[in-house]
Amino acid sequence: QVQLVESGGGVVQAGRSLRLSCVASVRTFSNYAMGWFRQAPGKEREFVASLRWSGGWTYYADSVKGRFTISRDNTENTVYLQMNALKSEDTAVYYCAADPSDLGSALSYEYSYWGQGTQVTVSS
Repeated sequence: QVQLVESGGGVVQAGRSLRLSCVASVRTFSNYAMGWFRQAPGKEREFVASLRWSGGWTYYADSVKGRFTISRDNTENTVYLQMNALKSEDTAVYYCAADPSDLGSALSYEYSYWGQGTQVTVSS
């Protein structure tokens, strides 16, 4: 069983930065691709970013490309999402997810484990 716990959310002004963290309680964290998804009020959950276990392959949604950076520390069982130049439309609950197949896709059903989410609110 994999447990994921996100942290780092909060309220921030547009244009500022925020870093989210997700700690995984799993013995073989480095075997998993990790992803970040988000869900805004009244909208479906959408893909944000992902990376495979080695950290060398990353994938971003067009809406965050160039502003967000996903990274991981396999020694700390942690994945990060650095969010820069935040916009009001980035306001959402952010979820991290783990994919045991190490595909790192944008498809939520590829991910077997999910965290509880952390709220990010960007004020304009």
